[in-house]
Amino acid sequence: MAQIAEARVGVFGGAALAAYGFGRGHPFNADRHDAFFQALELAGLATRTRRLAPVRADRAMLELFHTPRYLDFVATRCAAGVGYLDDGDTPAQRGLDAAAAVVVGTTVEACRRVLDREIARSFCPVGGLHHGARDAAAGFCVYNDCGVAIEWLRRQGVGRIAYVDIDAHHGDGVYDAFADDPELLFADIHQDGRTIYPGSGDADDTGRGRARGTKLNLPLPPGADDAAFLVAWQEVERYLEATPPEFILMQCGADSIAGDPLAQLRLTPASHAHAARRLTRLAARRGCRGLVAVGGGGYQRDNLAATWVGVVRALLEG
Repeated sequence: MAQIAEARVGVFGGAALAAYGFGRGHPFNADRHDAFFQALELAGLATRTRRLAPVRADRAMLELFHTPRYLDFVATRCAAGVGYLDDGDTPAQRGLDAAAAVVVGTTVEACRRVLDREIARSFCPVGGLHHGARDAAAGFCVYNDCGVAIEWLRRQGVGRIAYVDIDAHHGDGVYDAFADDPELLFADIHQDGRTIYPGSGDADDTGRGRARGTKLNLPLPPGADDAAFLVAWQEVERYLEATPPEFILMQCGADSIAGDPLAQLRLTPASHAHAARRLTRLAARRGCRGLVAVGGGGYQRDNLAATWVGVVRALLEG
């Protein structure tokens, strides 16, 4: 990646991507997209990055991760536009299935462009829907774009993939889907599941069966700050250095920043910038075939804007 001197960092955005949200009053609203892009412009980074259009996944792509039965359920429930897709967090809305397919297609397109060396690295602010299961919605996540991207990368001949998640909430949808897969590296720093949704991600959750010992979960107590994050991050780096990945997918949810209404960690945007910078350098040093970052959670608009601008700057500067 370091040899692509002329390539810029790609940042994906547009109305079709911003459409993924649940309306006024819901924490996951479409205005998150615009808050980020306004901050990117103010920071002077819009002209240093390559703005790329979103792409919608087709049914075949969604089925790389999700079951046909579940996709049929989502289509039917969203056509009706009433009720929920889960136990009460993820409302069914007309057009939501199409918007969710755009999130998936865009994350996969980000991976494709990086893998094909059209860009050096990329960032998708609306993505990282890490709670979605193969056969169920959860926690504002209809489809799991990270899970689909991992399965897609596998089909492109990418072997060891690292999924690194620093959202306040545990990436249970990704963990559960690949817990028995020793080739999927999984490193997740999150608020202790005993104190927050989804209630998972204990330190002794290291994988299942033949993959036991291949996953890394690092729960932090409520109130943990940048210093605590940096200690945990050192473990992530040791883990990745021991088994270098061919491709890195980073979920950088901003709900771990102090003041988020849905979490109780007290990080600053510096933690996320540090993680992105260190992953960029690790990828270059280890000859990794690509690095893609996705936004994830974050429900305080100033926080997510500042945090993701810092991630983009780190991707640019390494």
